[in-house]
Amino acid sequence: MKKKLVYDSPTRVFHWTFAALFVTAFTIAKTIDSQSSNYPYHMLAGLTLSFSVMLRVLWGFVGTRYARFESFALAPQELVNYFKGILKRDNTHWAGHNPASSWAAILMMALALGLGVTGVLMASGGDKEVLEEIHEIFANSFFVVAVVHVTGVALHTFRFKELIGLSMLNGMKENVSDSEAISLPRIGFGVVFGALVFFYAVFLLKHFEPRTKKLEVLGVSLQLGEISKNDNHGEDD
Repeated sequence: MKKKLVYDSPTRVFHWTFAALFVTAFTIAKTIDSQSSNYPYHMLAGLTLSFSVMLRVLWGFVGTRYARFESFALAPQELVNYFKGILKRDNTHWAGHNPASSWAAILMMALALGLGVTGVLMASGGDKEVLEEIHEIFANSFFVVAVVHVTGVALHTFRFKELIGLSMLNGMKENVSDSEAISLPRIGFGVVFGALVFFYAVFLLKHFEPRTKKLEVLGVSLQLGEISKNDNHGEDD
């Protein structure tokens, strides 16, 4: 059967933007000291990540058929049956997100928002010790879910010889009937989605002061990194 379109452009733009921003933020957080001049870019990437999720949540209510949350297979029994099917090589047909990817998407978006909230609270002077613990739990949980998700995609591909990972590149899937396919890719909305995320990141960078590691937006001051002795010395000079 000829491949049919199931995922629109905004959904695919979000998918890869979401992945890139998390990898950037997580890598910086795990490899760079909090007093480094580069550490604040972890938080800037995290704030942009949260913004992209908020746009995706909106698209989850007004987007095309398989972009909408109502199409996600979130019933626990469906998830159990899906994993049983993998073991038995019984490939139940899912035009949109299968139960595993549905749960992974929801969990990762929820964790991303949790990371954004705890990050902002820490940067605005909240109880840093407690918030940092929660923030790290969210980040590590996100990483675990992401690894499980990628592993699941690889396992599905191996078991059923179905390259489902490509569907987030071209939006197409096999074994989809005309009635299940979507009619338009919504490329214009995809461009707008990408542009909004890009300009939001530029907005944050424009209002970020590297010397003091502060982000000043809408009258709110966020401290995005620890000030080292060298930074303080530079201010005195």
